[in-house]
Amino acid sequence: MRILSLTYEYPPIGGGGSVVAAAVNEELVRLGHEVTVLTSRMKGLPESETVEGVAVVRAACMRQHRHYTTAAELFTTLVPTYRRGAQLIRSFQPEVIHTHFIVPSGVLAWALSRRFDVPYVLTAHGSDVPGYNPDRFEWLHALLGPAWRGILDGAAFVTSPSRFLADLVRSHGYADPIDIVPNGHHPQPHGGGPRRRQVLVVARMFPRKGVQHFIEAIAGLDDDWEFIIAGDGPHREQLEAQARSAAARVRFTGFLDRAALRSLYESSQILVFPSIQENFPMVLLEAMDAGCAIVTTNAEGCAEVVGDAGLVVPKGESHGIRAALERLMHDPGLVQRLSARGKKRAAMLAWPNIVVRYRDLLQAAATARVPSSRPPAPLQPTLRPPTAR
Repeated sequence: MRILSLTYEYPPIGGGGSVVAAAVNEELVRLGHEVTVLTSRMKGLPESETVEGVAVVRAACMRQHRHYTTAAELFTTLVPTYRRGAQLIRSFQPEVIHTHFIVPSGVLAWALSRRFDVPYVLTAHGSDVPGYNPDRFEWLHALLGPAWRGILDGAAFVTSPSRFLADLVRSHGYADPIDIVPNGHHPQPHGGGPRRRQVLVVARMFPRKGVQHFIEAIAGLDDDWEFIIAGDGPHREQLEAQARSAAARVRFTGFLDRAALRSLYESSQILVFPSIQENFPMVLLEAMDAGCAIVTTNAEGCAEVVGDAGLVVPKGESHGIRAALERLMHDPGLVQRLSARGKKRAAMLAWPNIVVRYRDLLQAAATARVPSSRPPAPLQPTLRPPTAR
C-alpha cells in the first residue's frame, strides 16, 4: 500500500503519541508498504527527510517547544498542512490515510478525504478526546463542537490503544465499533550493566503526570537510594523547588534521547509512573522491557498496561507510592519477580505483533476505497467562543 500518515507531531518533537506514530510507520515500511508522513515543523527541523525508510514532510507551524504545543500554535499549521497534504495526495497518490489524533490531524484528514476520495483510519491517543485532559485543548474541543463527531463518523475505522480511551470516545455519542489496538514497543537487548539503588521517574512535567505526588512520597526515604526524574515541561521549575523543600536526593535530567533513557532504565531497580490520567503509557512498556520493577497508579491506562507485572497504587496521592517503594526497597526478591513478569508481559506487546492489526485495518479501508459507509456528520465548528478559564 501507499499510506499517507497524518500526525500533528512526530519525532523528534512530541510525546508518546508521536513515538507510536513513528513506530507504526517504520514497521509498515518493514512489511513492504510505502509511507509518507505529513506533520508540523518547528525551528531547526528540515522540511523533508527520510527516517528509517519513512518519508517525513513537515509543514509550517509556529510551535515553540519540543515537548508540548498549544492550541493557538496548532492553528498556525492547519492551512499550510492542508495545502501540503493536497500536493502530496496528487504526487504520492496514497490508497489510504492513517491519521493519528482526532484533533487537529483529524480535521485535515476529513477535509482531504472529502476532496480526494481517499479513506482514512483514525487513531485516538488521549488529549484529542474531550474530557481526557483538561490541561490541553479544552477550548479547541469546545470550538469544534459537533465537528469532532463528524471527524469520527467520516473515518473508515477508529482505533484506540486502550479500552479506557475507547469508552471515553463512546461517552460522547460515538456508537460505531472501536478497534482496540494496544501500543507496542521495540524490545531491546539488556546492556548487562549493574543495577544501582536507583528509583526512576520518566514523565513530562504536567500536573496530571503526578510527579508532585512522587516527590511528596520520597521525603525522608532511605538516603542510600537515588531518585531520578527524567523529562521536561512547563512545571519543571516548580517541581525542582518542591524537591529541594522535601530534602530528598532527587536528580532532574531534563529531556533524554532514546539511548540515554534506555541506559537509565537498565541501571534503575524501580520505575515509578505516578500519572493521574493516562491512555496507554509507553514509559511502562519501555521500563518493563528493560527489567525495572514497576510502581504505577490505578489510572485506567496504567493499570491496563502493567496488569499483574507491577504494584498498582491509588492515583492522585502519595501514601500508596511511599508504601510501595518501602516494600520494594526492603524486598529484593519481589523486585526480581516483578522484573521477570514485566519482561514477559512486554514481550507480548512487541511492535511486530501489533502492527499487523493496523495493516489489516488500513488494507480493509483501502480496499473499500470510500471514506465510510456511514454518512458523515456536518463538519461545522461551533461559532460561540469557548468559556473563559
